[in-house]
Amino acid sequence: MSQHKSLQGASGIVQKRNVLKRFERVAILKKRTQWKEGDRVMGLRKTKPDI
Repeated sequence: MSQHKSLQGASGIVQKRNVLKRFERVAILKKRTQWKEGDRVMGLRKTKPDI
C-alpha cells in the first residue's frame, strides 16, 4: 500500500501518526497494565502514542 504524499516530508521521513491501530492501543494498554488477556478489544480506552 502506498503512502499519501502529505504524510511524507521532503526527504521521505514519515511524520508521527496521532491515530493508533487497535493492536497498537492494546500493546500500550498492556504495558500500562490497563488491559489483560480476555478483555474486549472493542471500545478500548483512548491512548496517546508513546514518545
